[in-house]
Amino acid sequence: MRTENARCCVVGGGPAGMMAGLLLARQGVEVIVVEKHADFLRDFRGDTVHPSTMELIAELGWIEEFLRLPHTKMPNVTVNLGGKAVTFADFSRLKVRCPYIAFMPQWDVLDFLAGKAEAYPSFRLLRSTEATELITEEGRAVGVLATTAEGPVEVRADLVIAADGRHSTIRARAGLEPVAGAPPMDVLWFRLPRREGDHVPFFQGGKGALISVNRGEFWQLAYAIPAAAFAGIKEAGLPAFRERVAGLAPALRDRVEQIDDWEQVHQLTVRVDRLPRWHRPGLLCIGDAAHAMSPAGGVGINLAAQDAVAAANLLGPALLRPGVPGEAELAMVQSRRQRAAKVTQAFQVGILRDLYPKDLGDDTTTHVPPIFTAFKAVPPLRHIMGRFIGMGVRPEHIAD
Repeated sequence: MRTENARCCVVGGGPAGMMAGLLLARQGVEVIVVEKHADFLRDFRGDTVHPSTMELIAELGWIEEFLRLPHTKMPNVTVNLGGKAVTFADFSRLKVRCPYIAFMPQWDVLDFLAGKAEAYPSFRLLRSTEATELITEEGRAVGVLATTAEGPVEVRADLVIAADGRHSTIRARAGLEPVAGAPPMDVLWFRLPRREGDHVPFFQGGKGALISVNRGEFWQLAYAIPAAAFAGIKEAGLPAFRERVAGLAPALRDRVEQIDDWEQVHQLTVRVDRLPRWHRPGLLCIGDAAHAMSPAGGVGINLAAQDAVAAANLLGPALLRPGVPGEAELAMVQSRRQRAAKVTQAFQVGILRDLYPKDLGDDTTTHVPPIFTAFKAVPPLRHIMGRFIGMGVRPEHIAD
């Protein structure tokens, strides 16, 4: 068995893992990121980059290069309910370099972070390496066991960071059990060609709910359904599904026929949960491994990045000293970040619940969330919501 050694082993090369690995290596910490896939070219679907994340990239001095990657901009979030448009969040007044949400393929974001991280000599990214076991000694995590095409590899480390997502293997191996909340919906993702002059609202309510993202050559579409309702939609057949989509996006009616196989429709089973305890001796969970978010607001990626910054700021100095980070230091990361996760999940599950269909025949315009009435009556509230969605509850900054 091959053995690799580092001060920190990060499991998972997603937004949380790559950002944590990059920032620790920038401080001079020897870090290995273990990523089970050979590359990042997968349909992540979570492709929003919020102002808070771009501000972090600006603090690192890379924002001009980052913005040369293909992307589209959304300066505000407008919700259309029964033909009435309501601006839900306005980012234009944020005091940041990029006062908008950027829609950018997540594989481009991760490739960018990986390229920057690999410039540091203390950083290593092990691709096609799937962590399967947590190695513990005397009750403390001391590394992970992983599989590769060449055989097993053991990565020994003084700290393991689990950033391997909402179905985290390492979290499960550590015996950490999340507390689940009630998800407000599931989501069906698919694409249709985009033409110049198309007018499709970002969020359209009616017989269901449709989120539309302009990706240049195509529309990335998310059809929100009641949790566990996909079987009923499939039973009704593709023609009925196409009619549902066309009813919410009339501009796309002449293209919905291109959905001719259920293989083109990808179900995202929404999971909302949170760990009561994010750590064990030698182990820290961050990102979706610590708190799985609903896709509402697209904030999950950005909370993951904020977790990574907090972890690097608080634990990097300890990893540069002799010894290992103690439980008190790991607890500091949870203490700093858990309120942001709790408040955001409460907003997603509670305040926005009425935005989504209750059953397959539900007209979402009949139960508009009360918060939208407030936005219409007091327009400046949209700027407050823009800060909440765009920057988060507790924006982090990169330590010098």
